[in-house]
Amino acid sequence: MAERHPLFKPLVLVGGLIFGFGLGFSHMARPEVVVNFLLFEDLGLPFVMFGAAIVSGVAFALLPRIRETAPLTGDRYERRLKPFDRNVLVGGAVFGVGWGLSGICPGAAYASLGVGNVTILWALGGMFLGAYAQGYWRSRSRAPEAAAAGAD
Repeated sequence: MAERHPLFKPLVLVGGLIFGFGLGFSHMARPEVVVNFLLFEDLGLPFVMFGAAIVSGVAFALLPRIRETAPLTGDRYERRLKPFDRNVLVGGAVFGVGWGLSGICPGAAYASLGVGNVTILWALGGMFLGAYAQGYWRSRSRAPEAAAAGAD
């Protein structure tokens, strides 16, 4: 693997700060705004989401035509298709239930912490615990496959 550009990590940090600031500025880091969206009482969140989707879509459509490789990583632009399987459905369901219960998604949870919502630490703790449990479960379910493959 090629070495990454020295500005890669600082630019990722700056991008995350800008993203977090945008979530805080648009009030999307407030769980009550997200819950009101999920209850169809406030439809501001879809406008933020669609705005982000439009910017991302334009970037994904134009950048491969302008450059062959990403400027900081040197990786070629290409589509990475992943299978739509049981893991995607279960993960999406767990994500949706967690989003509805906590009123916040992972990216906005960090921004919410940044705007002073310390009770969001419970949701972040749940996210970390769920990610750890999923990784542990997945590694345990793959262990017999790896052992069987090594026996050949």
